[in-house]
Amino acid sequence: MTERERFIETLLFGRPDRIPLMPGGPRESTLAAWHRQGLPERISYFDHLLETLGIERPPAIDRIHPKANFRMIPQFEEKVVERRQRTLIVQDWKGNICEISNQYGVRHLRDAVDFVTRTWIKCPVQTREDWEDMKRRYDPDEPARFEQDFEEKCARVRRRQHVVTVGFAGPFWQLREWCGFEGLCILFIDDPQRVHEMVDFWRDFVSAVLEKLLRHLVPDCVHISEDMAYKEKSMISPAMVREFLLPCWSQWCRQVRSAGVPLIDMDSDGYVGELIPLWIEAGVNVCDPIEVAAGNDIVEYRRQFGRKMAFRQGVDKRAIAKGGRVIRAEMERVRPVVRDGGYIPGCDHGVPPDISWPTFVEYTRILAEMTGWLQPLGPDIQ
Repeated sequence: MTERERFIETLLFGRPDRIPLMPGGPRESTLAAWHRQGLPERISYFDHLLETLGIERPPAIDRIHPKANFRMIPQFEEKVVERRQRTLIVQDWKGNICEISNQYGVRHLRDAVDFVTRTWIKCPVQTREDWEDMKRRYDPDEPARFEQDFEEKCARVRRRQHVVTVGFAGPFWQLREWCGFEGLCILFIDDPQRVHEMVDFWRDFVSAVLEKLLRHLVPDCVHISEDMAYKEKSMISPAMVREFLLPCWSQWCRQVRSAGVPLIDMDSDGYVGELIPLWIEAGVNVCDPIEVAAGNDIVEYRRQFGRKMAFRQGVDKRAIAKGGRVIRAEMERVRPVVRDGGYIPGCDHGVPPDISWPTFVEYTRILAEMTGWLQPLGPDIQ
């Protein structure tokens, strides 16, 4: 099977030859620690991992990923507003003013390159005038939303062997970026019509960009970023989710499903047990990262939801860090879901630096045995 076939077949509860080996990805601080612990410099950590485990590297393929830009155009100027003794006050590309440690820079707020804690000071949409200005930054007909060679790339990937994913923010995520978490929660109560207006705007913008994209490309997976849960609870009630968010998700799911997209993956940190039934109702069929520390139990979710929902990740990062018997017990915990199908196991978020390189190798060896990439070792060796 190709990489692409294996990924789709697994998450659609088919019969893959092996389950994709996706242990999880490190951030900058994790890689820095791993280099101190034995990972060679200037080499792909994953290539070295496969070599260390004795797994044959897949043949090199032309990994083309046609991209559509769902972000604001133009973006705000990224700049340092103030330098303090230990922190920086910065403006990020989204227009947020926030405080971060001075060991980081503005670039760390552009993408998830490391684990950056920030204190929010001001978000870009505070008034009706702010909102009107923000809307002008989301023109679906802006030519820069697609690369100049987008159509050419799409033609080249029609017979691809690798997975092509298209990702964008969900409505809760996007409104939180505009208004801030506290500001958004207040709007839900004080001005629900404004929330509906903003959700509808985002729904229609994403749908318009998707329409243009789907004329040339049917991706294997549409990934919706929607962090909207705390530990043990959703950030808003299921009733509010149903009223404000479900119609938006449902429209997107109908649109991409009718175009032939097989996988729709919802990404939310925190406890998602209250949200999964609503995602299923919307048409979502995969979710991640299933954080164990937040109270998620992937075995119980499989019992509750059966094959209506597939999963990715879901292996407790705390257990990986401890290694030894702890990680072996954790892998045994998820084994029934692996066997049942519809599950690609991996670290339940970005791999943090407290997971050492030797421990990560140990964990990946167990994962590779469970997913069919290595023959299991004898129990005396384990």
